[in-house]
Amino acid sequence: FLGISFLAREMAIVPHEHETVISQIGRQVFGDGPLYFILQVATTLILVLAANTSFADFPRLSAILARDRYLPRQLTNLGDRLVFANGIVTLAILASTLIVLFNGRTHRLIPLYAVGVFLSFTLSQAGMVRHWRRLRGPGWTWKAAVNGVGAVATTLVLAIIVATKFIHGAWIVILLIPLFVWIFRAVRHHYNAVAEQLTLDGLSPEPWTGLASRKRQKVIVLVSGVHRGTLEALHFGRSLSRDVTAVVVDVEPEVTARIREKWPLWGYRVPLVVLDSPFRSTVGPVLAYLDGRDMQEPERG
Repeated sequence: FLGISFLAREMAIVPHEHETVISQIGRQVFGDGPLYFILQVATTLILVLAANTSFADFPRLSAILARDRYLPRQLTNLGDRLVFANGIVTLAILASTLIVLFNGRTHRLIPLYAVGVFLSFTLSQAGMVRHWRRLRGPGWTWKAAVNGVGAVATTLVLAIIVATKFIHGAWIVILLIPLFVWIFRAVRHHYNAVAEQLTLDGLSPEPWTGLASRKRQKVIVLVSGVHRGTLEALHFGRSLSRDVTAVVVDVEPEVTARIREKWPLWGYRVPLVVLDSPFRSTVGPVLAYLDGRDMQEPERG
């Protein structure tokens, strides 16, 4: 960064829409020969890696927020390729929307990027100061001091960017941050309300006494957890047929272990079948299981 800034100043290079500063420096230093094209290719690869970083880390971050109930839980789902596909699609849509709204002009997008980056730097540095103060391990004072200086520096840069680029697009980030916080809190409130409705607190496991008069039908109940919704589904299944089977797809071993632990108490003696899913797919294993049951008992489909 310092080298590029020095060369741009000494060569009197100014940015414009048709050619980047790095390209202008490379053209003056190397001419139009092979080294210039190598520089351009290397710059392109660096930008591709930078863009890939967003698509690698945003889905992980959104999955963490979704696990804490601040974003829709669909963002925690891993696809067949073991990536958070919903997060990748969400980021692609958001990025495409920004490109369309700003007509692909990077100088109009840079203020948004700068505010977001230095705000993240400030929050992370301040968070590390709090981290060191809470642990108070060996040498925590100088570690906290280093992060404190970093937090002050990034805060000053952030304030300068907001003040100088406010009317050039920085106001959008300032407006969106409280909006996103409100959305996170609203999503959290929704999931807390759903959890209160599904909780087993106040219920006592009682044996199922009612039996359906029809025996021929097979009823399959997909289970993602043991809660009031599961009990209602089992009640409804037992009202339709005596042949009821609960099925859980093992995409998260911890969740499956909790279901196995609670099932003897809350499962109404309904057999529980756990389907392996090495690629964390839900639909495929369920369809294969249903096809297998139909082949075993075709007359009771």
